[in-house]
Amino acid sequence: MESRAKLLGHPIHPMLINFPLGLLPTAVIFDIVHAATGNVMWAQASFLMIAAGIVGALAAAIFGLVDWLAIPSRTRAKRIGAYHSIGNVIVVVLFAASGILRYRAAAIPSSLALVLVFVGLALAVVTGWLGGELVDRLGVGVADGANLNATSSLSRHGDDGVVHGTPHPAAR
Repeated sequence: MESRAKLLGHPIHPMLINFPLGLLPTAVIFDIVHAATGNVMWAQASFLMIAAGIVGALAAAIFGLVDWLAIPSRTRAKRIGAYHSIGNVIVVVLFAASGILRYRAAAIPSSLALVLVFVGLALAVVTGWLGGELVDRLGVGVADGANLNATSSLSRHGDDGVVHGTPHPAAR
């Protein structure tokens, strides 16, 4: 199924996810650099990355919701999309809570503010994989002939019943 929200023929949601997927992990990296160097500039930059990442995530969420609503009910794609979106809402809440904790003292993030971004990043890895499963495995948003009930990409057996992960005989 093709995306319902497009710009110049391309789905908008995948265009926008690059911002939170880049900015929020960068905030965590900047926090690590701050911890290693003690230079407050890195903690302040992390605070700004969190703010920008949240704005980007909220923009991407609008178009992700439009696409999710178009997925037929009772399909694996609808279920994976729900996990993906709920997980990403939690990611945004974790980063937002960290940002709020940093608001008055961005140069000195508390331990709790740091824990929140590390947990948020770990969850973002999972939700990012789920998003990849939606697009790469199920074809949501990119293929009119999408298989909305395809098996997991972690499964040894694909939709065709062939065992995957073993090289083709000609490749041996």
